[in-house]
Parts: sequence; structure tokens; C-alpha cells
Amino acid sequence: MSTLDAVRAPVRAALTIAGSDSGGGAGVQADLKTFAAFGVYGTSAITAITAQNTLGVTAAMPLPADLVTAQIEAVASDIPLRATKTGMLGNAAIVEAVVAAIDALELPLVVVDPVMVAKSGDRLVDEDGVRVICSELLPRALVVTPNIPEAEALSGVTIRTLDDAREAARRIHAMGPSVIVKGGHAVGDDLVDLLFHDGVFVPFHTPRIKTLNTHGTGCTFASAVAALMALGHGLPEATGRAQAYVAGAIQHGLTIGRGHGPVDHFWQSHHLRPAGLY
Repeated sequence: MSTLDAVRAPVRAALTIAGSDSGGGAGVQADLKTFAAFGVYGTSAITAITAQNTLGVTAAMPLPADLVTAQIEAVASDIPLRATKTGMLGNAAIVEAVVAAIDALELPLVVVDPVMVAKSGDRLVDEDGVRVICSELLPRALVVTPNIPEAEALSGVTIRTLDDAREAARRIHAMGPSVIVKGGHAVGDDLVDLLFHDGVFVPFHTPRIKTLNTHGTGCTFASAVAALMALGHGLPEATGRAQAYVAGAIQHGLTIGRGHGPVDHFWQSHHLRPAGLY
């Protein structure tokens, strides 16, 4: 064994189970970029193919559920995983396949980003899929990371205030997982991501950044939480660090395309880039 091999840190791997974004800003592409930014080896199981760009989704097709299962099994049978993140699941059959895989393969530290609607307004999961997410996936999750519209859909609570967000989090937590209600859809200059964990509410504050370049923020946040937990951080610390990472990625967002540009997943390594790369 070489000296380099002797001192090299062990590789930590994470799995994302989500849809593909052809524009590269969200979905599996954002998840893998986020894992890489934290030094976590990213693996993936694609649940759906979408044709999209910064302006919106023009077409989408879920993959057969057995193909999703095959991808997960192929990864988990060969690569030790430290964390699992789910994103766009598309329909009830895929949700059920993911649930079965979590149980059969004992997938670790499941972070659920309950993707329901794209930033453009396009719906990304059917009603049956939402029901199965609530009844079967959330009880198996360590944490779920809804934005405000998703938290409203999961809890039945209209969220206008931080107290409303607390009530929604309590109701979602009753389904099983810890909850992070993300505050990006709220109003005001102070953005609050609200964690409910071990019976305690922990608010994480950050200044709101006014920009159109926010495509992929939800995927990126959940993937950052998963990556940080894969690295051994507890959920409260992972939440705070993920918020800071996403805030920086938004601050350095990329003006690409004619709609909502993507965040910059590698903003922390600007000094390593050749001049003029972006």
C-alpha cells in the first residue's frame, strides 16, 4: 500500500433516487453535483426522464418501476452507501418500488425531498403517488424537506406564519420523519428553514437573496443534508450547513438560459476554476 493510500480518507457514497433534468439545474444532475461538492461519491437511480430547461418542463415520462428497482439493487449490492436521497418519484408504482427497496436493502439515512411541482408549475407526481409517499415512504424516512406548498399539501395546514409552519411540521412528523419546512416561498427579507427534530423546533435564518437563478434549490438542499449526514454530521448541524451552502450557491447563481437559472453547486471552489469558465 502506498503512503497516499494509507492516509487517504475512506470514500463516503450516497444514492439519489430522482428524475433527470435535461437542463442540468435540478433533479439527479443537481444531486450528483451537490454530492461532489461535499466530497461524497454520488450514485443514482433515475425514476423519470424530463425534457426541461430554465423556462420549464416540456415533456416527462416515468420509467418502469422494475427498472428503478434494478438500478437501486445494482448500486446497493456493490457500493456501501452512507445516505439516501429521494426526489421526483412520479407515480405510486415507483414510490412503492422505492419503499420496497428501502426495506429489502436497508438503505440508510433516507432524506425525502417530496417533489410535487416544478418551479415552472408543472406537476411531477400524481395524486396516488402523494398518498403513498405519506402512508409508506415518510414512515421510513429520517427527514423530509418540503417547501411551503409541499408542506401545505402534506399537512393540510395553510402556512402564512412561522406558527403555521410549526403546526404543519407537527402533523407531518406524526407520519414518521423529522421535518424541515423550507422558507423560500415565504415573504420577507429573513428566510427561515424550520427543523422539527426530537420534539424540538430549531429555526435556521439566512438573508433572502433576490435573484431569478434559483432553479434546483430544493434538490440541492436535500442532497446537501444527505451528503453531510453521509459524512457523519447530525441532522441539526447538517441542516445549518446545508442552508449556508445553498445560500452561497444562490448568491453565485449562474445566468444561463432565459428563465430561472441554476444555482452554482461549486461556488466554494471558484479559485480552482480556469478564468472565464462561466
